[in-house]
Parts: sequence; structure tokens; C-alpha cells
Amino acid sequence: MRAVFLDLQTFNRDISLAKVTEHVDSLVTFPLTSPEQIVERCLDAEIIITNKVVLTQKVIAQLPQLKLICIAATGTNNVDITAAKMANIAVTNVSGYAGNSIAQYVFSQLLDYFGQTSHYQQYTEQGLWQQSATFCHQGNTITELANKTIGIIGYGDLGESVAKVATAFNMRTLIAERQHSTNIRENRFSFEYVIENADILSLHCPQTAETENLIDKTILSKMKRSAVLINTARGAIVNNQDLHDALKNNDIAYAILDVLEQEPPPPEHVLLNSKFNNLKITPHIAWASIEAQQRLLDKLAENISSYGKNERLNRVD
Repeated sequence: MRAVFLDLQTFNRDISLAKVTEHVDSLVTFPLTSPEQIVERCLDAEIIITNKVVLTQKVIAQLPQLKLICIAATGTNNVDITAAKMANIAVTNVSGYAGNSIAQYVFSQLLDYFGQTSHYQQYTEQGLWQQSATFCHQGNTITELANKTIGIIGYGDLGESVAKVATAFNMRTLIAERQHSTNIRENRFSFEYVIENADILSLHCPQTAETENLIDKTILSKMKRSAVLINTARGAIVNNQDLHDALKNNDIAYAILDVLEQEPPPPEHVLLNSKFNNLKITPHIAWASIEAQQRLLDKLAENISSYGKNERLNRVD
């Protein structure tokens, strides 16, 4: 089958497509694809691979040869699943590839914040340790992760990976039940309890109609003033204007964001222009270890192979 990869540039240049090419007759790759270029590039394709290129109902309707859409990610909000199903086009995604990478990012950021290593590195680079009257400079307070409470919202592969590392640090882990749920599953806690008791709140849930703006001013006001919010899920899960206000007013202590509601974000984004010292933003890289990227593409190849065998591996339609 003929396959087209619309946005290969979203992956590291050192990843291998060898396993993908094993399961297709031909593969054409493009670094990036604009909305205006999709139909022309995919007119004869039976398989489209897309990471973030949006496939709307209008686009899908113009691709009569299309049989399979492979989303090179876990999130599926860039594809009109209903339109694909109506056109008898299979849609797959990939999950279970980034747990190690996400957990590593979460704890590298938390260790830097609670251990204040960047602060002390800058202190030394500025030549201040060399002028110290004592062997050790006592500047910003260093605190331990041990015995802190981490609240996890979204307990799939990613949330579970973070919880596993938290155990190694002797932290207390609270897994949140869905908001407004009256049925609290075993080993979970009510959403409200987690929000109110977490020293660290880590987001790992998908972006859906129910989770958009989940973390808003009401929720932020219920968090500890000493709490840290870390979002490696999707930017729209957090109401960023409300977060801006909460950080400005020190309603929470710190926020670490690897995602924003628009990516790449506009230069005038409210958080990018805040210049707060209690906010860190990185460009959606928590998932992106070279190992995780390779696992993703190898799993995507398995999806193509499964489709060819009339199986339904990772089907989302």
C-alpha cells in the first residue's frame, strides 16, 4: 500500500522508519505539510501518517483512495474520527511509548525545583562561591521529595510511570478519580481530595470536552499555596489566564508547563510574556527521548501490519 508521512520533521532526524517501510509498498515523507497541501500530497495514498497535521471532514472527503490514518501520537484530536468512520477509513493511534521519557522529564524538573540546582549552578558561574567565607553557601532552601504528596490526574501508562518513580523517592501518591464521580475506584481518591492535598499535581489525562479548562481558577484556589503544578499532557487542560493570575497572586508556588493550548504558541501568549520567576515553560519535549520516538514509530508499524491482517490493533474508530 502507498503511504504518505505528512510531518516527519516533528521527529528527531536520527529515528528509523525501517519497520514502517517493511509494511508498505512505498513511503513518501514530507518535513511539514500545510492545510493547503494535504489533498494534493495524499490523493493517491492509501495510508496517511500524521503527527499533528489536521485531517478534517472536508479533507477526508477528497481522498477516495484513503484506507488508513495512522496518528503518530496518542492524542486523536487532529483527526475527524467521525468523518473517517463514515468514509470507512480506519484510524489508529499509538500509546505506551513515552512513559519513561515523561517520568524522566517530570522528575528532572521537580529535582531542579526542590533541589535548587540551577540556582546554585548560577551562583558558582557568577564567581560567588569562590568568594564565600564558608565551604558551603546557604542560599535558596533545598527540600526533599521524600514524604511529599504527588497527585496524579490521568492514570494511564504515563501517570503510572510517574507514580512508579515517585515510590522510589518515598513519596505519597494520590491517584485522582474523575471529577464529579460518585464512584471512587479502589486505590483512588476523589478529585477534590487530590487537588486539596497534593504538594505536586501532575497532569496526564487526555484532552476531551470534559478535561478542557479542567484546571481553572476554582481548582487553583483549592490547591495548597505551596503546591507545584506540572502539565505534560495537553495545554488546553489548564486555563492559562487563570493560571497566570494564580501565579501572579502566589496562589500556588510554581508551575512547570511542557504544553500550551496552541503550539507553537503566539509570541503574545499570556504566560510567555509574564516573566514570572515561579513559572517554567518548555517546548513540548517531555515525550521526545530518542528511545520514545523510536518506540512510537515501531508501534505505528505494528498498527499498519495489523490493519493488513484485518486486525484492530490500536483502532480508535
